[in-house]
Amino acid sequence: MSGGPTIRLQPHEVALLRGGDRAAVTVAVLTLHLRGAVRAGQPGTMRTYGPAADAGSLPHLAKAVHSALYRPAGIRQLLERRVVRDALAELRSDLVTAGLRRGFPPYRTRTARALLKSLRAQLPLPAGREGLSAEELLLAVALYGDRALSSLVPRFAGAAGLVGRGGDTERGLPQSWGGGSGGGFTCGVV
Repeated sequence: MSGGPTIRLQPHEVALLRGGDRAAVTVAVLTLHLRGAVRAGQPGTMRTYGPAADAGSLPHLAKAVHSALYRPAGIRQLLERRVVRDALAELRSDLVTAGLRRGFPPYRTRTARALLKSLRAQLPLPAGREGLSAEELLLAVALYGDRALSSLVPRFAGAAGLVGRGGDTERGLPQSWGGGSGGGFTCGVV
């Protein structure tokens, strides 16, 4: 390798490479939370709280998540909403085009694995939030998942259902409201 990868990815892209769809959506939710646009709702759910500061600079996935939270949702329901699924499909396609992910069967390429390793070496798991910029916080969550969420934004992560068991706002609603069975999603580990 000649000095390591020089590819620059946004935190939600790093999260998708490391942990899949759920990890990418978690980083998008946290992006919105840090900008004051998303808060925890009922236990285990999230809801919008007005527009995101500097919304024009938001990644497409974060915009999709914001619009998908037209009604409060837990992470599982959010992953099932069409606008989020479409944004994730576009993101996966972009990563395939960039040579960081294979389309079928889906897996990270050698370049992506080297990039993740290099990023972890540059940003070890922070012990606390003090001194971290928003970008560093998002990248830490993208690289380390639940461990970073639990130590860097524990109150929001727990209340919003991003760690532990995800919330289920669809429980008890009529089926026509989207309360279908839905499958489970897991956050992979490198």
